[in-house]
Amino acid sequence: MTETTSVATVRPAAPVATTTAPPLPLGIAVLTAIAGGWLMDLGYPDLGWWPLTIVGTVLVLASLRGRSIRGALLVGALSGFTFYGTLIEWLTVYLGVVPWLALTLVMVVWTSMGGVLIMLAWRWVPRAWPSIAGRLVLAPAVVAALWTAREVVASTFPWGGFAWGRLAHSQAEGPLSHWAGWLGFSGLTFLLAWVAAAIVTVAIEREVGMLRRSIALAGASAALLVWPAVPIATNGTLSVAAVQGNSNSGLFAAYERGEILRDHYDATAPLFDQGLDLDVVVWPENASDLDPLRNADAASVLDLVSERLDAPVVVGTITYDEPTDRSFNSVLLWSAGNGAIDQYDKVNPVPFAEYLPARDFFYPLAPDLFDLVPRDFSFGERDTVVDLEGVIAGISICFDIVSDDLVARQLNEGAQILLAPTNNADFGPTDQGLQQLAIARLRAIESGRTVVHASTVGATAIVLPDGSTLDSVPRFEAGTMVQQVPLSDTVTPAHALGRTLEWGVILFGLASVLLAGLLVRREQS
Repeated sequence: MTETTSVATVRPAAPVATTTAPPLPLGIAVLTAIAGGWLMDLGYPDLGWWPLTIVGTVLVLASLRGRSIRGALLVGALSGFTFYGTLIEWLTVYLGVVPWLALTLVMVVWTSMGGVLIMLAWRWVPRAWPSIAGRLVLAPAVVAALWTAREVVASTFPWGGFAWGRLAHSQAEGPLSHWAGWLGFSGLTFLLAWVAAAIVTVAIEREVGMLRRSIALAGASAALLVWPAVPIATNGTLSVAAVQGNSNSGLFAAYERGEILRDHYDATAPLFDQGLDLDVVVWPENASDLDPLRNADAASVLDLVSERLDAPVVVGTITYDEPTDRSFNSVLLWSAGNGAIDQYDKVNPVPFAEYLPARDFFYPLAPDLFDLVPRDFSFGERDTVVDLEGVIAGISICFDIVSDDLVARQLNEGAQILLAPTNNADFGPTDQGLQQLAIARLRAIESGRTVVHASTVGATAIVLPDGSTLDSVPRFEAGTMVQQVPLSDTVTPAHALGRTLEWGVILFGLASVLLAGLLVRREQS
């Protein structure tokens, strides 16, 4: 396999050739990229061998060195297809191959374009700044910044993007997870990509001795590991009961009306006679398949639960606003005798799952497929928190937990604890629920808040602000968690920075590669 390049865009540079090893031949680079994508996936749950994600990233970055634009597009596409194709294989369980392939290919577009930018960074930055610092420090930092930029774009565009499979997510139970509290998800991704790119530069560098390179890399890595976690101050506790009903609540599940509600009632009922002093009961997304705002039987069940446990119930259901003819994926705060005293309507419904963007355009392309999305949930307009008699709880319904902006909004609205009701039944016993819990675990660290992650079938767990598990329920078993959980008003550096750091990293990467290209071009002219 050979690779052609344009003389106008690529010219050999003597300093790089004499100080670094030559790039991989394209054929070997292709195999390396595929292996890298596969290894990256192994760092995410279920297996969760987090070092393999770093190793895989090293291989992907190494395979992009020395490529042409076409070669970078190919390498980026193959690594992206391998990684995302294996990571989100859970989409095929009920929805089949087509949605999986479509989403994977969308992500491949971004990994291909990101691959071109990273290739240019490898090519231009060491030539523009050929010093040891330029090659061993600056070049890896620019590569990491461009990786982060690609990840941010893919996580937000189009229609809110697909913020799944970020490098940071692989570290939920790794020794670098505490950096999420300092730098947020994008900052953690940048650090991981920088380490991976630094490993590549250590391997290819020829001017500086291997021992010196290795010592420098080991020292930097050790500093990342020993850096302390963000200190979190607590300001009280909340007595929480969270329920997993193990309900047959998937999209294509055959169940009778009210069956899902009954399953969660049955899972909760053993708590009635235990004399518990609870502040709130948390049920999952869609735990009531009957809207208690319009169904008296569902309302009476929630009244009974709230009355017997002397606590309001956080419950997921589908609500309908008759005056506007709009439906919402909602969470209600239900109190016996008072009904819904607070409500959150999902702010960001999932495109192609909870609504069909540009329905007039997409539906005719695949009517059988898009019949799976028969209605479009409306975008919620309420605030993102509920008031538990003075304790403010942020609400993240299912995929809400991946949204940086939504969680930041909850904290800005005063959230002292995060509740994450979800329904993972559509994905069966795959890795999806575990991957989602890993994201929730990082959210706890990033926000400095306890996260109560309650699923219909699992994974259900209470995660403390340091990322540790306080309690959990085995997957696909009905059960409850009853715990006193800490509350906090701490503003973590990650939340204080918001997207400032993210934008800084992106601008640094793009400006550096552009300036390097101009300097190299001037040198050649």
